[in-house]
Amino acid sequence: MAKTKGVSGRRRVRFEVRAEPKSEVFVTGSFNSWDPKKKALEDKKQDGFYSGTLMLPKGTYEYKFVINGVWCADPECEEWTANEHGSLNSVIRVD
Repeated sequence: MAKTKGVSGRRRVRFEVRAEPKSEVFVTGSFNSWDPKKKALEDKKQDGFYSGTLMLPKGTYEYKFVINGVWCADPECEEWTANEHGSLNSVIRVD
């Protein structure tokens, strides 16, 4: 799930997802040219709860998680859109 918090024209956006402990988890999207290895999420307590923060300007973004090489829509996101690969992207609006 993605959550936003304001900071000087940009917003701090926190991405969170559950996965098996010791997984390799990334968030990717229109905000980083869909680079599947650019933003790793951390499991600080090693309990399978991965999170990370990005600073994003206002706008609408599509994103996915990449968990152990598998691209996944955010199961907690309320807004999704179809993509050209026949699957869904999660959508976040940063105000």
